[in-house]
Amino acid sequence: MPFIKPHRAGWTLLFFLAILALFRFPVKVFAHEISGFAAGEARLFPNEALFPGQNDQSASFALQPEYYHEFESGSSFTFVPFLRVDSGDQERTHFDIRELTYLWLQEDYELRVGVRKVFWGTTEILHLVDIINQNDQVENIDTEDKLGQPMVNVSFYRDWGTIDVFMMPFFRERTFQGTGGRLRFATPIDDDRVQYESSAEEWHTDWAMRYSHTFGDLDIGLSQFIGTNREPTLLNGTDSNGSAIKIPRYEQIKQTSIDASYVVGEWLWKLESLYRTGQGNENYFAWTGGFEYTFTGVFDSAMDFGVVGEWMYDTREERATNAFENDIATGLRLAVNDAASTEALFGWVQDLDTSARFLFLEASRRFGDNWLLTAELRAFIHQPMEDLFFDLRDDEIMQMELAYYF
Repeated sequence: MPFIKPHRAGWTLLFFLAILALFRFPVKVFAHEISGFAAGEARLFPNEALFPGQNDQSASFALQPEYYHEFESGSSFTFVPFLRVDSGDQERTHFDIRELTYLWLQEDYELRVGVRKVFWGTTEILHLVDIINQNDQVENIDTEDKLGQPMVNVSFYRDWGTIDVFMMPFFRERTFQGTGGRLRFATPIDDDRVQYESSAEEWHTDWAMRYSHTFGDLDIGLSQFIGTNREPTLLNGTDSNGSAIKIPRYEQIKQTSIDASYVVGEWLWKLESLYRTGQGNENYFAWTGGFEYTFTGVFDSAMDFGVVGEWMYDTREERATNAFENDIATGLRLAVNDAASTEALFGWVQDLDTSARFLFLEASRRFGDNWLLTAELRAFIHQPMEDLFFDLRDDEIMQMELAYYF
């Protein structure tokens, strides 16, 4: 498999669009910055691998510089490449452009052209309505790492709310772990044989529109997406040797969604819900929501202690394509509020229909002005054969990362 897939050469078009925008709107340079981080990461899997070729530990190096150029008018140019080199999984060694964007700033609207990351949603465990960017799944299975999405985005600001319109001329395929990687399915996924419902394949133009506004203590977003599903259907197939493989197929969908958060004193209430058509010829609803309550100044200190509770449900139930089709999540969040910005989040997700349970711990602490140490622990407990996490049942992971920010 090549280091960067040939069809991603289409990014060149977006690059020249961004450069063209720079020269189309000539203004004087006002400021520019170079920042970013370099990080070393170690992964340890205490249990022996279930599948041939998998590694029990790995080390990797990541680099993400950021170049920001601001003009006197307030318009700006941003470039954020990302590179990871991994010792345990050749598919995790990859390069991506997280952002390559020109922002043209006007009094009552903004135009962004290039490659961007856009996040929608409010909940902690499952980012249900977040659909603009593709998951960079080799980075982490928590769906919080995203590939840069080529787009043209216009934002209109009014007293009654903000309207965002997105035109996305090129689709990004999901990244998947290789045969040497952990946190993968038993059957390898061959993304060189990808299929599309649209005859335009990755060049199908996707559209999205979003309304967002704040009404006092209520933040709300209403969104409509029409285009290529970011979540592929995995078809059964065989390779040239007759071995079983999975083949990703990307379908055309329509998704209508709402996300909201409401603050009442120390309570933060959250909701995400969607209705989707076109995925597997089955229309369905899904939602996730709950609360976070924060105890401030616990034990007469500067620390804050939060309690998280969320419920996730998918009307497809056992036919759902994610692992959280009817689950309750609870968590405990600690913010020490010290000079080192020490934080920790411990949580667990319980399937309400089976004994399946998922545990996680995320913690971070700064050292000095430039160093950040993060630690993650994930465990999959009592996974039945019908659960999507069954193939990960022995993939408990301990991960440590030390990053230098410049």
